[in-house]
Amino acid sequence: MTLTTALLLLAGVVLVAVLLQGWWATRKAKPRNAWYEGARQADDRVEPSMLPDDAADIPTLPNPSALPGYAAGRRGARIDALIDAIVPITLESPISAEAMLAHLPASRRAGSKPFLIEGLDTETAEWDPPTPGRRYGEMQAGVQLANRTGPLNEIEYSEFVQKVQAFADALGGATDVPDMREIVARARELDGMSSPMDAQLNVTLRSNGVAWSVAYVQQVAGKLGFVPGAVAGRMVLPAAEDGAPPVLALSVDTRAALAAAAEEAPHNSAVRECQLALDVPQTPQSVEPFPTWHRVATALADELDATIVDDFGEPITLHAYAAIGRELEQLYAKLEALDLAAGSPAARRLFS
Repeated sequence: MTLTTALLLLAGVVLVAVLLQGWWATRKAKPRNAWYEGARQADDRVEPSMLPDDAADIPTLPNPSALPGYAAGRRGARIDALIDAIVPITLESPISAEAMLAHLPASRRAGSKPFLIEGLDTETAEWDPPTPGRRYGEMQAGVQLANRTGPLNEIEYSEFVQKVQAFADALGGATDVPDMREIVARARELDGMSSPMDAQLNVTLRSNGVAWSVAYVQQVAGKLGFVPGAVAGRMVLPAAEDGAPPVLALSVDTRAALAAAAEEAPHNSAVRECQLALDVPQTPQSVEPFPTWHRVATALADELDATIVDDFGEPITLHAYAAIGRELEQLYAKLEALDLAAGSPAARRLFS
């Protein structure tokens, strides 16, 4: 064997050893939780108008009372151990709500994730956001583990911890911060579990003849109970519950809506289609949002002389509506089984 051949063989052995070492280190670093390893990632979110076939195999969520920092018997608190990473803050003595309010972080967001701060009321023994005139013996902060932007990541968690630590220091409190790797793993688990159940139903109403003016679409929608939304070209069907998200949203082209508002030439504000959307996790099943969505779509189609089509431009049949309805029934049941019933505070926060 020549010296060159021997050196080449030695280099190959070293290369294989390095690759094996890297593979082993990566494997050891992964969370050993079947729920996470088998979950879909955030970028695998399904098209909302179609519910996935594998959504039936949804794992069981951990018991919230067993999660770190969770206070048993909490009633009406906004922070929820099911969807939040919680940092307890202990105090040497009770403090006033005014003191808490004076030192709250200017922005209670960590990247794309909102976080909340609560106090344990010394009189009612309930966790509440700081309310003037009340005193609190303990505090806690909770950052949302996931939302529609994806799971909480290391940078977002670090930002949250820094803001909470500064807040606690200003009030003489001590924090008990959960391990970053555990929190990020929980965030990925929650995102992987919830993303297959993030259903938004969207249909397009396409004109069968002449184009519509934006004002005409708004007039027709107004007769069905729609009111102007916060964005140009968007109308919403309000929920009966005060402060609840709208049941349905109807949208036309934003540029055409702005042109109509500016009273530009009629052809600039003409549209030939509009979109009707139902955000499933935001509205309780008890108010029958799907039948409402179906009825409103049919009524709009009749009034506007339009055809209801799907994302591929194909007319939606009664058979298709029936199939979607059956899938939604299953989805509602799965959400409720996970304590994420559609329209619940946790579901509205998670799917936002």
